[in-house]
Amino acid sequence: MCRTLSAFPTTCLERAKEFKTRLGIFLHKSDLGSDTGNVGKLEWNSKHSKEGRNFSEDVLGWRESFDSLLSSRNGVAAFHAFLKTEFSEENLEFWLACEEFKKIRSATKLASRAHRIFEEFICSEAPKEVNIDHETRELTRMNLQAATATCFDVAQGKTRTLMEKDSYPRFLKSTAYRDLAAQASATNTSPSGCSPAKPLHT
Repeated sequence: MCRTLSAFPTTCLERAKEFKTRLGIFLHKSDLGSDTGNVGKLEWNSKHSKEGRNFSEDVLGWRESFDSLLSSRNGVAAFHAFLKTEFSEENLEFWLACEEFKKIRSATKLASRAHRIFEEFICSEAPKEVNIDHETRELTRMNLQAATATCFDVAQGKTRTLMEKDSYPRFLKSTAYRDLAAQASATNTSPSGCSPAKPLHT
């Protein structure tokens, strides 16, 4: 039997709509472009959520650890939106670019993409230059002479550590996330037991 929207109480539907709208505002104009994927797109029934958790559980899970945030497509989108307000989105964009880079199997494409990433994020005065030390920058430059899937590992690791220790705590303390988490908590603890983010099954 098909479970239609009419099966949910009106209050659940209203809460789901409000919750989705709230996150939509949070993610407004958050778009990483074609290279790193359009992470600004809201995925109400995100397949990237751990263990198939519903959306409200996904949002609350972002504060469990930085890994939990990065493992959620919606979490990455929300974090990117926050970083844009601090003018430091290049750190996350570089990390994501490195994750996609590691998936490349063609040696020719690997070398080409490595140089593109270096020119965009690593080299001095790059358009999206990340904050790494001179030694790491030079090590990465040397790695490009024989590009492998691991040539950005040191730079990516340092950028990740910077985000985890600096930007991530501020993200969790931001008004936008605290409001979103409060809405998620209200959804999870609703007396009606509604769970608006669960997928509909036939």
